[in-house]
Amino acid sequence: MRDLKIPGERHPEKAHRPDNPQPKKPDWIRVRAPGGQGYAETRRIMRDNNLTTVCEEAGCPNVGECWSAGHATMMIMGEVCTRGCTFCNVATGRPDALDVFEPGRVADAVQKLGLNHVVITSVDRDDLDDGGAEHFAQTIRALRHRAPDTTIEILTPDFLKCGPEALETVVAAKPDVFNHNLETVPALYPSVRPGARYFHSLRLLQRVKEIDPSIFTKSGIMVGLGEGRAEVHQVMDDMRSANIDFLTIGQYLQPTPKHHAVDRFVTPDEFKSYEKAAWGKGFLMVSATPLTRSSYHAGEDFARLRDAREKSLARA
Repeated sequence: MRDLKIPGERHPEKAHRPDNPQPKKPDWIRVRAPGGQGYAETRRIMRDNNLTTVCEEAGCPNVGECWSAGHATMMIMGEVCTRGCTFCNVATGRPDALDVFEPGRVADAVQKLGLNHVVITSVDRDDLDDGGAEHFAQTIRALRHRAPDTTIEILTPDFLKCGPEALETVVAAKPDVFNHNLETVPALYPSVRPGARYFHSLRLLQRVKEIDPSIFTKSGIMVGLGEGRAEVHQVMDDMRSANIDFLTIGQYLQPTPKHHAVDRFVTPDEFKSYEKAAWGKGFLMVSATPLTRSSYHAGEDFARLRDAREKSLARA
């Protein structure tokens, strides 16, 4: 049996890579260690329902803050991914079979946590014919049944090796927000996201809007990987061409020495500049800070996103 706590077994594809130095983090991205009653209660509910969270698996720096408030991003379809992206701390390998009871356990945990908004993500499942699309749909339906007042945000794989019906299956289940991260600029895909294709991911989000314009679309990138400012602005333009509503930009943090190196730490002022530019390009919602992650403050941001759409429609 693999022990995913051992880096060499967690990331066998990275085991023989040379170590990259991990630079000291600047003061503006330091966070408190997780703890407290709220954190412990969220952790207990996750364990009692045998659920995996991307908060833990990806080593999110905001886990203490979010879990203390009872918010957790649940990761379905197992804890082992079929991809080996060089930035990601989720384990790589051959996943187990899908758990047919997982959608119900997710819905039960959301009900117990009393969430107004939930984010559901997953590993990539290139081993499945539909990439896990039906499992996503079943999870959405279970949530609608068990927690009908909870709004649902999904953060999906790219369904690169599937037919168009995979995406259609997920969209038909009607999540409130469909998120798929572009992660970085096109020039860095071969070294950062080698199993993916930039324009496929962009087109995926565009198709969501074509199938159901009522669903909000969302995408994010990391900075500090070696991209240039002009490249980031081009990604923003590409996203707006695909009618994406919500943009997130956060600092890349290197999980281990075997992962992609941090090129630099982007300053808070640079993030403010990106945020200002994104608002000017017409996004309904923008979150651009060093600690921004896809699901960070997702509930509050969804409320603002909905209000922004209503104001936009009122002006039209």
